[in-house]
Amino acid sequence: MAMGTMMTCRMMSISPGMPSSSPPTQSPAPASLPLRTIPGSYGWPLLGPISDRLDYFWFQGPDTFFKKRTDKYKSTVFRTNVPPTFPFFAGVNPNVVAVLDTKSFAYLFDMDIVEKKNILVGEFMPSVKFTGNIRTCAYLDTSEPQHTQLKNFAMGILKRSSKVWLSELVASLDTMWDTIDTDVSQKGSGSYLIPLQQALFKFLVKSLAGADPSNSPEIAESGYAMLDKWLALQLLPTIKIGILQPLEEIFLHSFSYPFFLVSGDYNKLYQFIRNEAKELLRYAETEFGLNQEDTIHNLLFILGFNAFGGFSIFLPGLISRIVSDTALQEKLRDEVRQNAGPNLSFESVMKMPLVQSVVYETLRLSPPVPLQFARARKDFQLSSHDSVFDIKKGELLCGYQPLVMRDPEVFDDPESFRADRFMGEEGGELLKYLYWSNGPQTGSPSASNKQCAAKDYVTLTGSMMVAYLLKRYDSITGDSASITAVEKAVK
Repeated sequence: MAMGTMMTCRMMSISPGMPSSSPPTQSPAPASLPLRTIPGSYGWPLLGPISDRLDYFWFQGPDTFFKKRTDKYKSTVFRTNVPPTFPFFAGVNPNVVAVLDTKSFAYLFDMDIVEKKNILVGEFMPSVKFTGNIRTCAYLDTSEPQHTQLKNFAMGILKRSSKVWLSELVASLDTMWDTIDTDVSQKGSGSYLIPLQQALFKFLVKSLAGADPSNSPEIAESGYAMLDKWLALQLLPTIKIGILQPLEEIFLHSFSYPFFLVSGDYNKLYQFIRNEAKELLRYAETEFGLNQEDTIHNLLFILGFNAFGGFSIFLPGLISRIVSDTALQEKLRDEVRQNAGPNLSFESVMKMPLVQSVVYETLRLSPPVPLQFARARKDFQLSSHDSVFDIKKGELLCGYQPLVMRDPEVFDDPESFRADRFMGEEGGELLKYLYWSNGPQTGSPSASNKQCAAKDYVTLTGSMMVAYLLKRYDSITGDSASITAVEKAVK
């Protein structure tokens, strides 16, 4: 079997006990539950959104913001405001219907009843100047004709990347951990955040774009930082940073940042892709009818926002879980050493259910994208675990995943990290409630939905990272940012 074909097959079967090719969970039909008016309110115009914004970012923080309102209304479905809001977001309506349990949350992914046109954080989306004055696939609804074209392109480049995904990943991990080993030996500790981003940038550019950053010294050295700045300027109005208030509210959450602050870096990335990814550009034109502009801007969004940005949030949390828990390391090491063989492979990772479960549990407790939104296409009835609610056409639904993924109706001991939660038959059944990818883990990305095209690539890459660490090291100690001690395995 060819390596690319083998990779594709493995991507479709990584979920233990529940094949990822099974259809996504559909929104449940209203059961014999009481019809209830949606509790909560949006408050007075201007004052209500400002009050909620201050609670969300300053006085409470997102977790407490949603928890307090759930307790107040005795409901996981209620009305509230979600920033960004006043003063300089005049075109953004902050009014949402929060859906905070797994049953109501599922409606966000039923494209027959909701749509996602121009939605990032509620109605807020960064200026299209950040993406070459075009609406990339992420901002298109499934009903728009170009969505099919661009989603198929995204899945196409992922399929092409499968031929080199493993080799490029391992090569980047070797470089990253060699650097960290040297720092630990010479300095007593080594941060893994910057080396990880550098490794991710090189790995993703080579795998997805078929371009080698080393052909451009500036891109090789600073490309990851260019993407960091590009991402930050788009998302700052929506993220709680935790710096000294009220400075955060005044300078980060009150207005959108202009594209010209990163236009030079973005143009350098654009030119690099145009010059170094000619084969991919020809593939996009011949196979999907995409012109150069659409291809490069969509590729940079996939590369920077979806892949680099998502991995930069997900993988540090995964590493932190492992290096801070010696008991978990021992269990993982036994499984990895028993099944890895002389060299890690897709087949060997598939024989590591605990490794995969740790990846899923990390995604459950710390989803890379905390908020999901969708707008009602039509009037419909939405069910929570205990009530039914009328949703009107045009209303915006908001799900806060860190709470949804702690739904006590579905997950036992939901606040705790349980490494083996997703193992076995029962664990496989829980995967249909794992929604980190803009859809259930048991779903399949397609042109007819908005699920992350790389859903299975992400979980496989996370599993490979875990297996790599426990094959390379007998023990590894650290925290959320640094490695403080390593004991390399004897070969």
